[in-house]
Amino acid sequence: MVYLDTSALLKRYIPEANSLAFEQFLQTCVPASISRLTFVEVRSALARRRRENHIDVDREKAAAEELHHDVIDGLLTVAPAEDRHFVDAMHLIECLPELPLRTLDALHLALAKDMNAAGLATADNIMATAATKLNLQVIFFGKTT
Repeated sequence: MVYLDTSALLKRYIPEANSLAFEQFLQTCVPASISRLTFVEVRSALARRRRENHIDVDREKAAAEELHHDVIDGLLTVAPAEDRHFVDAMHLIECLPELPLRTLDALHLALAKDMNAAGLATADNIMATAATKLNLQVIFFGKTT
């Protein structure tokens, strides 16, 4: 099972750099896993892009609906976030003090580790570095520097 970070998953719903590569990858790992947190992050990202005039309200609504359909259709499975995942996320931040690991990224990593994910797909450099340090295979869809 591959865990999808929101930064990678958004490429399915909003065309951007590496969207095609992500789409091709996603077809090879069905079903992939996300968490309840992903829904909140996707809605937030879509709303931000609408406010910044990168997408219109119709595209925002359509993208949110596409995410729900992907779950209903079995393309994505949803892992619940539990109290223990928040504790694990706090410990990850403590265990990786050299990384500026954000709260929600630590929670995604804790969920991926808990489900024994084979890998983590991300477009975020810090998330990729943290996942590597946690011995998760990283499938990277971001900018390489």
